[in-house]
Amino acid sequence: MSRITLLTLQVLVAVVAIAIWHFATTVPVFGRLLLPPFFFSNPFDVAERIYKWFYTGSVWRHLWITLAESTLAFVIGSLGGALVGFWFARRPIVAAVFDPYVKMMNALPRVVLAPIFALWLGLGIWSKVALGFTLVFFVVFFNVYQGVKEVSPTILANARMLGMNERQLMRNVYWPSALSWMFSSLHTSVGFAVVGAVVGEYLGSAAGLGYLIQQAEGVFDVAGVFAGMFVLSAFVIVIDVLVSMVERRLLVWRPTVGEARA
Repeated sequence: MSRITLLTLQVLVAVVAIAIWHFATTVPVFGRLLLPPFFFSNPFDVAERIYKWFYTGSVWRHLWITLAESTLAFVIGSLGGALVGFWFARRPIVAAVFDPYVKMMNALPRVVLAPIFALWLGLGIWSKVALGFTLVFFVVFFNVYQGVKEVSPTILANARMLGMNERQLMRNVYWPSALSWMFSSLHTSVGFAVVGAVVGEYLGSAAGLGYLIQQAEGVFDVAGVFAGMFVLSAFVIVIDVLVSMVERRLLVWRPTVGEARA
């Protein structure tokens, strides 16, 4: 399937979903609306709110703050998860000792941690970064750990027969194997980083997309809530596209699905 065809189908899905939403909130069926506008708003009101935010420029400050929090959480969490995951995979004894503690920390509900981070770090940017970090770190950690563990024994044996030392093995065998797993996790981590920032803003902040949504929800402004969610969704898509561009750049050696089958 060509890229243009795929993009067309993706846009078509969005158009159909918005059309159904508009129909359900504006056209009566058997004398009543399928979706009450008070609870679901409608596409025109939401689009008008988004236009107003960008036209007046009021949303830019909130976008910038959420972007800064999400980027810091994403970068710090990804680097930490990749380095610790690689270290654990290359040190089985360390991994065995810390295994129950890693699982215990990963099982902690992140929403419970948000108020704790607010107490420790205040209501500024770093409490949101800390919450996003906890979401990103474990996703990347487990993928990198598994990626290094999944290195083919045959490839390792051949590399050692060619005389590669530990440093060369790390650069030419282990990291290329881990990169594929890591980038598959980064696409999920992008959303988690934004979720951590927005949830932190929602629970306590003076700016950000989470703050906008919380303020709109507090006055039963459903159009504002949906507008905030749409802006947030577009924001995540843009960041994910950037990650995909970096992935294609770094993993240029990896064959496509069609090439792999051939």
